[in-house]
Amino acid sequence: MSRVILTDIEGTTSSISFVKQVLFPYARRALPAFVRRHGQEPQVRKWLDAAALDIGGVSSDNCIVDILQQWIDEDRKATPLKALQGMIWRQGYEAGELSGHVYADTPVYLRRWHQAGIQLYVYSSGSVEAQKLIFGHSDAGDLRPLFAGYFDTRTGGKRETSAYVAIALLGGPRYKLLVSLVFDSVTTFRWPRAAALSFALLFIALVIAALIQIVVRPQRVQGKG
Repeated sequence: MSRVILTDIEGTTSSISFVKQVLFPYARRALPAFVRRHGQEPQVRKWLDAAALDIGGVSSDNCIVDILQQWIDEDRKATPLKALQGMIWRQGYEAGELSGHVYADTPVYLRRWHQAGIQLYVYSSGSVEAQKLIFGHSDAGDLRPLFAGYFDTRTGGKRETSAYVAIALLGGPRYKLLVSLVFDSVTTFRWPRAAALSFALLFIALVIAALIQIVVRPQRVQGKG
């Protein structure tokens, strides 16, 4: 059985204030010019159109930008917004205008766990692109080699059991144990309710994953024979 640590970013490896007071305002300011410059590029257009569908098919880019900025203010967990923010932040990191904050003990423990053979994964509401940027351009250097993979809202919402089942089944039929789970339910649920919710979701996900291993894996083996 592999040992796996699944971690969030905000308030876990990095300061929530960095995300809310640095990254969000940066994306909000840069968004209008970014859309004017890159709005017709396929990868950008894809997410602008997805955002338009979410708000009823609005076609004007100016209207879409206004809505996206409103979503930033609301900290909306919308996949199109997260994807576009990631693109904007990439430009900021590459220009040296941004540096990913991590707590002083974050790289210490990440390296310790990595050296111990524990596989490290990130599951955050921020896009995979944004996750790689914050760790790739962190105050402690490039931490990306320490991670085995990344998950975002495309896997599912933080309170959706199916998302944790998908993560638990990562890599095919081999069962993997999630030995640590931290996520941002504290924004909605106060401790200890947040702790109870997180452990309940994790327990349900692991039980379902284990049942899938018992039922599905023997059928696969039998089919191969």
